[in-house]
Amino acid sequence: MPYLGGEDTVRELRRALSNPNVQSDQLRYRNTILKVIRAMSQGVDVSGLFSDMVKACATVDIVQKKLVYVFLCSYAALNPELSLLVINTLRKDCQDANPMVRSLALRNMTNLRLPSLMEYVEQPLTAGLRDRAACVRRVAVLGWAKLHNLQPNSEIDAAVVNELYSLLRDPDPVVMVNCLRALEEILKEEGGIAINKPITHHLLNRLKESDVWGQCEVLRILQRYRPQSEDELFDILSLLDASLVSPHPQVMAATLSLFLSLCSGLPAVSLAALERVRGPLLAACGSVSRELRFTALCHIQLLLRSLPGLMGAHYKRFFCGYAEPAYIKQRKMQVLVELVNDENVTMLLDELKGYCTDVNTDTAQAAISAIGRIGRSYSDRCLEILTGLLALKQEHITSAVVQTMRDLVWVCPQCSDTVCLALEGCEEMLQDSQGRQALLWLLGVYGEQVSSAPYTLEVFIDGVRSEVSLGVKMELLTTTMRLFLCRPAETQDMLGRLLHYCIEEEPDMCVRDQALLYYRLLHFGIEETQKVLQGRRSDPSLGVLIGRPAEPISQWACSFNTLEPLRQGTVETESTSRGSPEHVTFEPKPNTDLSDTLNCSQVEKVPSGSVSASRCTNSSADVPASSVAAPLSLSLSPALSPEEFERLWLQRQVLPTEQGDEKMEEDYMCLEEQIQFPAIPHCSPQSLQAAMQLVNIQTLAFTPPHTLPWRVYLYTHTQHAGDTPHITLILGELLYTGEANQRAVLKKGVCDRELAVEGGEEEQVEEEATADGQRVRVSMRKEGEEEELKVTLKQQPRDDKALKGFLSILTTVLHTLSSERK
Repeated sequence: MPYLGGEDTVRELRRALSNPNVQSDQLRYRNTILKVIRAMSQGVDVSGLFSDMVKACATVDIVQKKLVYVFLCSYAALNPELSLLVINTLRKDCQDANPMVRSLALRNMTNLRLPSLMEYVEQPLTAGLRDRAACVRRVAVLGWAKLHNLQPNSEIDAAVVNELYSLLRDPDPVVMVNCLRALEEILKEEGGIAINKPITHHLLNRLKESDVWGQCEVLRILQRYRPQSEDELFDILSLLDASLVSPHPQVMAATLSLFLSLCSGLPAVSLAALERVRGPLLAACGSVSRELRFTALCHIQLLLRSLPGLMGAHYKRFFCGYAEPAYIKQRKMQVLVELVNDENVTMLLDELKGYCTDVNTDTAQAAISAIGRIGRSYSDRCLEILTGLLALKQEHITSAVVQTMRDLVWVCPQCSDTVCLALEGCEEMLQDSQGRQALLWLLGVYGEQVSSAPYTLEVFIDGVRSEVSLGVKMELLTTTMRLFLCRPAETQDMLGRLLHYCIEEEPDMCVRDQALLYYRLLHFGIEETQKVLQGRRSDPSLGVLIGRPAEPISQWACSFNTLEPLRQGTVETESTSRGSPEHVTFEPKPNTDLSDTLNCSQVEKVPSGSVSASRCTNSSADVPASSVAAPLSLSLSPALSPEEFERLWLQRQVLPTEQGDEKMEEDYMCLEEQIQFPAIPHCSPQSLQAAMQLVNIQTLAFTPPHTLPWRVYLYTHTQHAGDTPHITLILGELLYTGEANQRAVLKKGVCDRELAVEGGEEEQVEEEATADGQRVRVSMRKEGEEEELKVTLKQQPRDDKALKGFLSILTTVLHTLSSERK
């Protein structure tokens, strides 16, 4: 047929379909219908041929029937009245002697998806459940699920549900699996199919009869079942033992997920199961499918969190191939970092060094970053490699090396001398903003050790007018101020020029405000300026996170065999509470609500503490024991930037209410507690931050010790383990005002030092002289006495049990710090 326009094509096809000569020739008639389908797939509106195609379905040719049914299912919604003409033909085909015709008719009868035709479909579907052909029963079972999906609010027919339950023992394994899927859909509002002991053992005994996806479906549904005794548990594990080493990665992953769910209280059995899946996981890493290789690598990273040495002897299996895509290479390098030890560090560093010159810049930068992460434990060897890479004079390599060195000296300040020597002359090769920011940070913190620091800084200041990066300008201001404090004679003139430009000519308000801040700060003197700008050069608390012990399997078990491992960042994020906030680049999501930050949260579990706050203890009687005993998980991901935290904290204002300290809305909760602690406000920020991070609570900001009022801002994500995990975001503030600790009573007169007892409390009285020569008496609380700490928690979405569990964990951490301080 020559090419015609849309209307001409439909007109020509209608003429051919109604031609008696074409209808009498079966082959020509089929070819004409094929042309209709081809035009439909090309976007031509052929709905006008609906009545002609309805006539064409009355044939014994199965190929022609399939073609016509494809057309009818596509345009039935546009022609609901004409679709009634098809029902008689379909119902007649449901009684055909050929089981293929019967199954085809049933499938397309439910695919019409017209509520007006449901009364005509139910009887054939009911008969199809008892059909002697397995292919018909398969279609009939799924047909009932389609009908329920079409009208989800309709009343569930108990007879149909009972019939589907009975078909779980159908001899055909596909019918059995389809029944599981259909019952899950029909009984969704009731929690899905009811899994009891007979059904569980029946499904496990017939597991090998199903195909790969059928086995995965059965194993997924069985995760809801809990054995009644330990003997039953081990019987189930014995039935699953063969599937644990299945050659199909999908079955192996589903089986291990069920293993970990059943053995949550048996860590030794869970560890043994992880050892057994080592072989199948390594085989999946060598699969032809790139997607399968990437998924296997992501799940291996999960396993290494609990068994760091699981793949230690097979580290060569994670060496990158030349033709592998960049995302697989980068994930393999992350695994190699986890497998480093004293025996293989030399070989791994040589391998990673070769990746640093990869033609893909992302892969090269990831390799350099991996070397920097290894450098936290083997700094001398890694610094030698990084210094050698600077000699290559490649822009992307130099930028990645400088950023890696900055991260390395933050954690390992003993490397600063070597890094400062390597920085000489590398500013010419830095073209990207991230690399220049890293160089400026190093010059500002270690400027007194870099002889050419003022000259390098002058080049940046001379070109500030042409600088387009806001981050580089703000970093340049901070670096120049810091360098002025340690080398004033060489930096004074350029600092004046930079401040003048940023205040008088800079169009960006952020840069201008920062310049004004520094300008006004200088008016208070050098000492005050040093207090603000010359902070710590490293973060000792990050050392707590390096080489930490193996995590319990329960922290990540519920995320195994899901998309969560694939969603994790390509590189482990650094702590967000750095000494230099501009060191970390955040990408806040505009106009997001509290619940929006929870979509990609990584699930990590931490056992709840044993010490509860007073409010939690009093209100726990209203909560069922089973709910209180449910394990609570804390997670740091997705990470919040300080800007996001501030926006979310101020998003909900605490409103006074007559119900006490709890301000509650439908999906939001604010809780305030007064807790007694001996010495929390006097502990070091490093100790507090490290203790919080060990239980996956992130501190974003805190005031220095011995400063009043003393505040700490923190956040975490919580999740209860269970069939339907509920994830929430908790923002917190710790506030100590000092009112209960230092109560001064001033009295005129001359007094000697004495001990006063008031209200049964022992207080120490000291004499102080006022400006007019009079003496006053200051009453101080005795050292070691407990102090009052105000804890404010904001949560969304609301979950009372998670909030109280988090408060219990937080209380335990604070009590532990208090005891160590004493």
